[in-house]
Amino acid sequence: MALLVLTISVAYIDLGPYNVIIALVIAAIKASLVAYFFMHIRTSSRLTWTVAIGGFFWLFILFSLTFSDFLSRPIY
Repeated sequence: MALLVLTISVAYIDLGPYNVIIALVIAAIKASLVAYFFMHIRTSSRLTWTVAIGGFFWLFILFSLTFSDFLSRPIY
C-alpha cells in the first residue's frame, strides 16, 4: 500500500524528465515483491530463481534499448 501511495504521489509532483524513471523504478519494485511473495519464488528451486532473474534482465535490456532510442531523437 505504501508503494501505491508513493506512485500516486509521484504522479502529481512535477519532476521533469525523472517522472518516468521514478515511476518505472517503483513499478519494478512492486513487480519484484509480487514475484517474490505471491508467486512463491522465495521458496522455489534455483531454476525458478534463474528464470525470474533472467526475465528481469531481459526487461532491463528492453527498457535500456527503448530509452536509448528515445534519448537519441532530437527535441522539436
